Amino acid sequence: MTSPAAATPSAARKLFRDGLITPTAGWAPGYTQANLLTLPRADAYDFLLFAQRNPKSCPILDVLDAGEVTGPMLGEDGDIRTDVPLYRIYENGELVDEATDVTPWWREDLVSFLIGCSFTFEAALIEAGVPVRHIEQGSNVPMYKTSQRCRPAGGLSGPLVVSMRPVPAELVATAVRVTSRYPAVHGAPLHIGDAAALGIYDIDQPDFGDAVDIRRGEIPVFWGCGVTPQAAVMESRPALAIGHAPGHMVITDVRDSQYLVP
Repeated sequence: MTSPAAATPSAARKLFRDGLITPTAGWAPGYTQANLLTLPRADAYDFLLFAQRNPKSCPILDVLDAGEVTGPMLGEDGDIRTDVPLYRIYENGELVDEATDVTPWWREDLVSFLIGCSFTFEAALIEAGVPVRHIEQGSNVPMYKTSQRCRPAGGLSGPLVVSMRPVPAELVATAVRVTSRYPAVHGAPLHIGDAAALGIYDIDQPDFGDAVDIRRGEIPVFWGCGVTPQAAVMESRPALAIGHAPGHMVITDVRDSQYLVP
């Protein structure tokens, strides 16, 4: 099998289409990864407004027309129904299935949103000397529901979800500087330090993903997370929603450098 670090986006998507299930951190470095949320057209405007009101956690990169299964970010060979390693399917806010292919649930009125993902700036963090622990440990990034509320829109409301990376104290400023240059994929951290200030009382028990080691001299740093839309789905209970399993992202043909600002 092609190694994650050597995979092209097209090759990675083919592996996922063929049934490989894996978190995508470290895959196809240099190429943008995206969160996915697919909703019926009747709910799509509410989500677009929700994202506009909560841009740090829901930065929209692209929207496919109702029924479309690919677009410029996925290339001619892409298929949003099959090219994510693992999907989550919700009915009335309840998780009813996880699958590697959502074709059986597909409808012509479904609108797919590609949402910025913090995996996109991880190669830049590593290049700057900032460790990315979940990649080092071969695990999924830890993600937490917080006590902070997103600004609601229409029928959608929910809590802010954050991802966490432990950063050596002397490199926190570097991590802020590096990630602030990627505003389209969550940008600078939302919070640094005390997890309890976000309503997270056990950092070793993430709501999504895997716990990672926090070593002596390291500070937990929290970024907005594209699982926030799924938390809103679970609270707001639309009739149908399809998302990625946390950490199992859409790998696009777009270069990370396209989202780098001076």
